[in-house]
Amino acid sequence: MSDTTNDPMEDWNEMVEEMNDAVADSMEQNMKAQAAFMESWAEAVEGSMPEEDEMAEGFEGYNRAYEVWMDASEKMFERTTDAAQGEDVEPSEVRDIWLQSANEAFKEVMGTSAFAAANGQLVEAMMDMQEEADEVTQDTIQQLGLPTRDDVMEVGERLVELERRQHAVEQKLDEILEEL
Repeated sequence: MSDTTNDPMEDWNEMVEEMNDAVADSMEQNMKAQAAFMESWAEAVEGSMPEEDEMAEGFEGYNRAYEVWMDASEKMFERTTDAAQGEDVEPSEVRDIWLQSANEAFKEVMGTSAFAAANGQLVEAMMDMQEEADEVTQDTIQQLGLPTRDDVMEVGERLVELERRQHAVEQKLDEILEEL
């Protein structure tokens, strides 16, 4: 007779291995998220040299964000250990740990004056790009022989001026008619 049931120790080892893989994957994703976060943060402040105080505050914000990530890693390790010891740990709890820590970490960095300055520069650069794109669009429209925004605005201004003059003429005519 062959034994078709798995050895409980094998089942345990398989479960622990799967949990270890899950923890390793979570840690890897955590590190990737941190790297992506730092990369985007670095890009946001790239090209600007904030004041020393802003820079120090920016680094403090990053350090606080890093502490939040590390706390989440500890919580994740604790919950994984609890699951390995037989406690029922919902996957949503693990997800919530990472979501809450991501929100807190972003809040720590985004609340710094360095981030605000970098964000302001980014918005300014985007507005400049929009203005340049607008100019290119207007030039293209003009080259196609179509009325540009400036042409339409000029026609509108002329219409308003004509209406004003017509109203003045009508008032004078009304005055003349009253005199007659």
